[in-house]
Amino acid sequence: MDVIPVIDLMGGVVVRARMGERDAYRPIETTLSPTSDPIDVVRGLLSVHPFSTLYVADLDAILRRGDNFSALRRIRAAAPALGLWIDNGAADEAGLEAILGPGLGVPVIGAESQRDGALIAAHRDSSRVVISLDFRREAFQGPEVILRHPQYWPRRVIVMTLDRIGGAAGPDFARIAGVISVAGAREVYAAGGVRGPGDLAATKSAGAAGVLVASALHDRRLASADIEAVHTT
Repeated sequence: MDVIPVIDLMGGVVVRARMGERDAYRPIETTLSPTSDPIDVVRGLLSVHPFSTLYVADLDAILRRGDNFSALRRIRAAAPALGLWIDNGAADEAGLEAILGPGLGVPVIGAESQRDGALIAAHRDSSRVVISLDFRREAFQGPEVILRHPQYWPRRVIVMTLDRIGGAAGPDFARIAGVISVAGAREVYAAGGVRGPGDLAATKSAGAAGVLVASALHDRRLASADIEAVHTT
């Protein structure tokens, strides 16, 4: 199973995610980094473990109030071997091309940013993009058609439980299992709620191909040995 660290960008800096309440996000304070500058934070994460992939949420782009492309370019230049999964709120092909064109990374199509299922259907079974199925409490954050038709999903699927991010409730294993049960051969990644090594092991046992983590790394509740313990070559 892959363990993928997450950073959230807002106003050019990394912010600390708490329960998906984006208006309450503030510049991150972490023992892994002396500042909230993206390069410092990425280096701090890589000091914990030599991760191969980083998930980046450009919150300004998702909220349609600017973007953090300059920060994304800086990360790409500072860590050229690090694969980036980037959610920039893409709702059309132009949004995807903004990531793919300059070679910044792999675009993440967030369900919460979609008007309908057309963009996702256009990338059925694709490995060039990732879909994020976004949930807040019991509600799906996006057009229901996306959730009802898993046959149109790309090859990699994130189950993102927004209200569990940065919290202590643990991953939503029932929802993860539900998505895995209909995903077929697609790879399913869990996001939201990982508290420590036990949650990593349980997520792997549930059949997830990977898990996205942030707070557990910054709070030193996960070490490199814990990540290696669930890693699948």
